[in-house]
Amino acid sequence: MYQAANDRYEKMAYVRCGKSGLKLPAISLGLWHNFGDTGVYENMKEILFTAFDNGIVHFDLANNYGPAYGSAEKNFGKILKEELGVYRDELLISTKAGYDMWEGPYGNWGSRKYLLSSLDQSLKRMGLDYVDIFYHHRMDPETPLEETMGALASAVQSGKALYVGLSNYDGPTLEKAEAILRDLKCPFVINQNRYSIFDRTIEKNGLKDTAKKLEKGIIAFSPLAQGLLTDRYLKGIPEDSRIMTDGRFLNKSALTEEKLVKIRELNGLAAGRGQTLAEMALSWILKDGIVTSVLVGASKPEQVLDNIKAIQNTEFTEEELRKIDELSLV
Repeated sequence: MYQAANDRYEKMAYVRCGKSGLKLPAISLGLWHNFGDTGVYENMKEILFTAFDNGIVHFDLANNYGPAYGSAEKNFGKILKEELGVYRDELLISTKAGYDMWEGPYGNWGSRKYLLSSLDQSLKRMGLDYVDIFYHHRMDPETPLEETMGALASAVQSGKALYVGLSNYDGPTLEKAEAILRDLKCPFVINQNRYSIFDRTIEKNGLKDTAKKLEKGIIAFSPLAQGLLTDRYLKGIPEDSRIMTDGRFLNKSALTEEKLVKIRELNGLAAGRGQTLAEMALSWILKDGIVTSVLVGASKPEQVLDNIKAIQNTEFTEEELRKIDELSLV
């Protein structure tokens, strides 16, 4: 039976999520990849144990994480039941609904029926009475915002979620949603969005500034740009890389010679800071205190340990920041 390391809370920094009472680890673990039915169960356990032993208490899921849909929640629930469940009150568990999950008109987007049905299914798969954070996973251009936010509020009122979050929203829609949730007295605390040195969307669409103004947290996913901000591609494309085995999220066309030159220069800048490129990329996201936590994935326990090193140096000089912008902004 797994027993957590006694010194686990000495290894991680915890950051207040906006103006709420909730704190998140600076590094959180996402179960988007490697926890579905194509993953190795014993490896899943070792990744989770390594994360928790090093103070990562936040595990992030969604209804359709897999493959197959629902399988990441199911596997995580099995590990909770067998090993981690004794630590439930020390864990921050989140899930989401908003993308395609089941067939028919009620298995997608942002209707009240879909969101609350999906949450019930997620809780059943994980064997939980509640999740700590329940997110709407993406903006819905057709469902009234009042309906979607009302469903999130109902999730909290029913005791099935403690807090709510929004994922993949832009700044203007976030501001409208926040006003509705505030009127409903619903504890909306966090936004989850893609953010990296190579992807500045939340700077351009107003999300980062709006979250800061509203005193809401941000958790950033894809911080390594699907592996581009690592040393993995410095010498070309490995045969076992995601580009070669799964082109859904990172296409070979993204790795141009021009991009490789920039990656190599960023790697040199990281080395000058005493960091790997991946460590610097994670540190960069945390540099200004606006982003609460960085959401990382892992295919093996060693990657978790490597990612945690990023919290050791989040200070950047003006020249370093200028150089990073020069190499990444288009």
